[in-house]
Amino acid sequence: MSAKLPKSVQNLIDEFSKLPSIGPKLAARLTFYMLNKPTTDIEKLSQALSSLKTDLCLCRECYNISESEICTICDDQNRKSNILLVVEEPLDVIAFEKTNSFNGLYHVLGGTISPIDGIGPEDLRIHQLIAKIKNNQIDEVILATNPSLEGEATAAYIKNLLINENLKTTRIARGLPVGGDLEYADEVTLLRSLEGRGDY
Repeated sequence: MSAKLPKSVQNLIDEFSKLPSIGPKLAARLTFYMLNKPTTDIEKLSQALSSLKTDLCLCRECYNISESEICTICDDQNRKSNILLVVEEPLDVIAFEKTNSFNGLYHVLGGTISPIDGIGPEDLRIHQLIAKIKNNQIDEVILATNPSLEGEATAAYIKNLLINENLKTTRIARGLPVGGDLEYADEVTLLRSLEGRGDY
């Protein structure tokens, strides 16, 4: 953007540009869109952003985002406490909850093992996961990290730690998305779709 822009406008463009998937052009469009909004709308947005840090915390049981020490999922007595779904981030919890098909509990790792980024097992909540498994009656751990190199490495690392525990360790099936074409799928995806096949 031009250096002739007012400083407050340029500052907002710069801040928007720091967000994922937002380049300078989209950041500028968002900024000028905000300029045309009523002051009350700007104040509501500002309050919503501010409350992200002041009104939220991490659940002390699963490390999902919560408005109290124990999140509503962990506090739900109707959920199966013997099944634990291990995910990377809180967004993954939301994705699984939208399916309305999982009724167990979660554990949010806070990322994946990524040596290139300087993230090792000690930087994640793996120690807390192992402690939770040892201190509770967990019958099955479902590893639901992303099917990336980092996600696969993290799942393998955790599975290795649990090898001597008396529980079932499973990995979510990976395969083809609905509407996807076989000809465009990579070899690993096709292999995983075969491995994860079920009765039809």
